[in-house]
Parts: sequence; structure tokens; C-alpha cells
Amino acid sequence: MSSPLLSEAGAVPADGLDAGVAAHYGDPYAEQRALASSWGVVDRSNRDVVRVSGPDRLSWLHSLTTQHLERLAAGAAAQALVLSPQGHVEHHLTLTDDGSAVWIHVEPGMGAALLEFLLSMRFMLRVEPEDVTADYAVLSLLGPDVPAQPELPDGDLRLDTGLGAAGLGTAGLGTDLIVPRAELAARAAEFRSAGAALAGLWAYEALRIAAGLPRFGLDTDHRTIPHEVGWIETAVHLSKGCYRGQETVARVHNLGHPPRRLVLLHLDGSEDKLPAHGDEVRLEEASVGFTGSAARHYELGPIALALVKRTTPVTATLQVDGVAAAQEVIVPPDAGANVQLDVRRFRAGLAGRGRE
Repeated sequence: MSSPLLSEAGAVPADGLDAGVAAHYGDPYAEQRALASSWGVVDRSNRDVVRVSGPDRLSWLHSLTTQHLERLAAGAAAQALVLSPQGHVEHHLTLTDDGSAVWIHVEPGMGAALLEFLLSMRFMLRVEPEDVTADYAVLSLLGPDVPAQPELPDGDLRLDTGLGAAGLGTAGLGTDLIVPRAELAARAAEFRSAGAALAGLWAYEALRIAAGLPRFGLDTDHRTIPHEVGWIETAVHLSKGCYRGQETVARVHNLGHPPRRLVLLHLDGSEDKLPAHGDEVRLEEASVGFTGSAARHYELGPIALALVKRTTPVTATLQVDGVAAAQEVIVPPDAGANVQLDVRRFRAGLAGRGRE
């Protein structure tokens, strides 16, 4: 589905996974600055939306995911994972409950797979999962000046994923809204009339990468476990009951370390290229990982997220497609074994550095 906001002046369509929405509206760096210094609205209507209704919905999703959802309050938001029996991440969910249904948004194209999984696990419980992507879409508000309680029409859903004073949160980036797809352009226009800048996905992605926030399917692969990318703090409840893949989570958390760790790469800006998804990360002659998302940040220059071997020295300069890359730690080498990831401090440091 192509977004109506692609008809806005200057809109340049995104491609690949994010096809259907705007990459930018003429000046991606100005859009980044607006999101970082004031506030803006980003069209993320390419994401899939799944709704689960029925009186057993919260206890059911509690049993299937890594998050404690049994007593999720109406209007509260959370992140959760669906793991394989071996503990590998299969789905990353952002969700809220409106008192009668749970609303979930996931990566583009992942709604059908999530729905198939949920239907296979329904059994005799009173739950009704359905893919409502055709009728509902995601808008995101981002920036330090986002209204604390933006005015929303009845029927719109707010998923506050952790907006902080500098637009960087401990659980996510900004505030997500699920709105009727037919009213997407009207909602964006309302926020713009209230002072929000219209920003494309390139601006959103640059700030996400700088904040060290992984994106499922781009910064992960089929072997990723929660500890490797910092989701152990934001999407996993370590004291809840059994769920699929819990044994791996508990073993790493209590006894060992994950085999890989997420890093932020600061790429040599003298090379006019960004690494592609999946490009090999090398330390001298050895392959130590792969790159995920990459972007040009308005202050930091070219940056990328990468998954590298845990044993890769944190001070080592790496190489990606012949480009030198310095590391900034997101997940420390000693993660696991009851070491708490201080991702909040890392993001606060990035936010402070951006204001220097």
C-alpha cells in the first residue's frame, strides 16, 4: 500500500523493506534536526498491524511472549518478543491494550507470519487475532517538544515507547500512534498545524541508529537472541512464568554470555558510501560480524549498527567493505551472567553529546 503522504511536495519514496512511505521530503538533514531539536511526525504506515480481541487476550499473549502482559493496564504500551524453542527472536512486537483488544505493530510484511503463529496457538481460548493492516496505520511523533498528551480523536491509539527529554527513550524512539488508514493524511496535517515538521523515514532511521536501537530483520538474523541486541531490558520480563525460548534467556542471563553483541559503528566519512545490509565486518583478516542498518546522521556522519563476536576488542578499529569503522559499545562484552545492560546511560550519553 502506498501512503497518501507520498503526494506531499518534495516526497521521495523509500525502497526495499520500507517501500510505500517517504524516505524524505527534500532535505533529510533538516528533517533530522527538526526531530532532534523540536518535534515532527513520521509516516510509518508501511508497518503491519495485528489486533487481538477476546477476554483471554492478555493472559494468552503473556504465555506466548517474553513480556509480562497479564495485568497490562488499558492505554499502557509494551514491547515483547516471540522466541523460537531455541531462544532465537522470531518476532518483535510493539503493543498496547485499549480495554477490549490488544493492538500490535510489527515490521513490514511480518503481520501474516505473526497472525499464522497466533492462530496456531489459539486452541480453545477466547481470543480473536486478525491482521488489520488494510484498515489501520502507524504514525510516529518524535522530538523533545512533542506534546505530553497530544490530542487524539476517539479510536486512535497511543503507544508511548519511551520518549525522553532529547527524544531518546529507554524502551523505544518517540510515540507511536495507530490511526485509521483512511485518515492518515488528515492526522499528519493536524500535527503539522500544531507545529510538527513532516519528516521521512531516513531521518527517523538515522536517529534510531544513533540511539542504538535495533530493528528486527535488519539488525538481527535467524540466530539472534535477546541479550545480543539489548532487548533483554526493554522486551523481556525476567521474572515471569514459562514461555517458549525461556530456557535460553535464563541460561545466558544467569550463567553465561551471548556469543555476539550489538555495536554502533562510526564510519570513515571520507568514503562516500554506506555499508549494505549484511556486509561483512572484519578485524584485520578475520570476519567478526555483519552490518545491519546504516544512515548518514546530521551530526555524527555515517553510522551503522552491527552484530559482532563478543570477543572482538571494544577498542579495535574494524573494516566494512574497505571502510574503517570505530566502535561504540551498546551491548558490553560481559552482558549476561546477571550483568545489567545500562542502555539508558548509553542513550543519555548520546543525547548529551548531540547537544554539545
